[in-house]
Amino acid sequence: MNQERLMKVLLAPIVSEKSARLADANRQFAFKVLGDATKREIRQAVELLFDVKVTGVHVSNLKGKRKRFGQMPGRRSDVRKAYVTLAEGHDIDFTGTE
Repeated sequence: MNQERLMKVLLAPIVSEKSARLADANRQFAFKVLGDATKREIRQAVELLFDVKVTGVHVSNLKGKRKRFGQMPGRRSDVRKAYVTLAEGHDIDFTGTE
């Protein structure tokens, strides 16, 4: 894979109560990813950026909600999430403290 493309696949980690529970229970971490990213690209990007071993990738597409901004109808953006399962003994620390 093109390393430049892999650096752009992961947009942001999803840090929430649900993702914290998944990380503690199943070693799963959630990321927002590009809309056209494949599971293989997501796996390679996580392994490249965090130096971990990935055992599985699950992808979820969320449609944006229809909302109103005063009298103007609008729509939130669609989001693609990836839930990445790490191998035993591997971990990702988003807090920045060691």
